[in-house]
Amino acid sequence: MSEATAVINEKAAETFYRRGLEAETQGQDEKAIETYEGCLGENPDHEQAIFRLALLYDRRAEDAKAIELYERLCTSQPVSVNAMMNLAVLYEDNNLYHEAHRCLETVLRSNPNHARARLYMKDVESARSMFYDDDSMGDHKGLPMEISINEFELSVRSRNCLKKMSIRTLGDLLKTTEQELLSYKNFGETSLTEIKTLLGAKGLRLGQSLEVGELPIGHRPPAPLPDNIPHEVLAKSVAELELSVRSRKALQRLNINTLGDLAQRSEEELLTCKNFGQTSLVELRAQLDQNGLGFRKHDQ
Repeated sequence: MSEATAVINEKAAETFYRRGLEAETQGQDEKAIETYEGCLGENPDHEQAIFRLALLYDRRAEDAKAIELYERLCTSQPVSVNAMMNLAVLYEDNNLYHEAHRCLETVLRSNPNHARARLYMKDVESARSMFYDDDSMGDHKGLPMEISINEFELSVRSRNCLKKMSIRTLGDLLKTTEQELLSYKNFGETSLTEIKTLLGAKGLRLGQSLEVGELPIGHRPPAPLPDNIPHEVLAKSVAELELSVRSRKALQRLNINTLGDLAQRSEEELLTCKNFGQTSLVELRAQLDQNGLGFRKHDQ
C-alpha cells in the first residue's frame, strides 16, 4: 500500500469515526455501529472506534463481539485501563472468572491502588464461591448458581430469547416463572417445553427459588418517595448519570430506569442481585447523594 493511499484511508477513517460519534449523540446506535465498522474497514487499528464499537455491542448484549474488540485493544501498549475494566466485567457476566481475574490483575499490576479494580477483584473472588445450598435443591445441592445458560444444550431460539431477557445463569432461570417466559415476544411453548425438560432432568423447575421466598426485586412493593424532591429529579433517567458499564448493565437488568426507581430500592436488595457488588453500590449511592436522595431503608 502506498503512503498516499494510507493517508487517504486515514482521512476516510476519521470521517467515519466522526460520523459514528454524531450518530451516537443522536441515539442512532445502528447507524453508529455501521459507521464505526466502516472506520475500522479503513483503519483496523483505530483505537477510539474499536472502543466505541465495543461499548455499543456491550450495551446490546452482544458479548462475543464486544469481548473480541476489547481484547484487540488490550493487546496494544500501553493497555487501555477502561477497556481492560470493561472486559473484566464482561468476562464476569459470562461466568469466565479466570479471564476476569486475569484482566483485573493486569490493571492492578500497573496500578496497585486502582480502587475499582480492587473492588471488582473482590466481587470476582466472591462469585467463584457462590453455590446453591438450599435443601430444596435435593440431590443437586451444591450445583453452581452462576453456571452459564450457554453450558446447557438449548436451541438457538431458546438461547437467544433467554439472553434478550437477561437470563444468563441457572440462578436467573430458577427465579423466572413460566408466565414470565411466555409473556416475552417470540418465546413459545416449544422453548418452554425444552427448558422445563432440561431443568426436570436435573431435578429442578422454573420459579423454584421464588417458592422458597426469594422475591425478585421487580416484584417487591415500591417504597414511598420523599415529598421534598422535585419531580424532574425523580424522573431523571439513569442513562444520564456518569456510571460504569457494570453499574449501567446492572440497572438495565433490574429495570431501574430513573433516580426515583433507584431510590425505592434498598442496598440489601441490590446486593442480592447477580454481579451487583460493593463497587456498583458505592457508585450509585454517590449519584443518589448528589441529587438529595438515598436508598430505601431495608425495613421500609
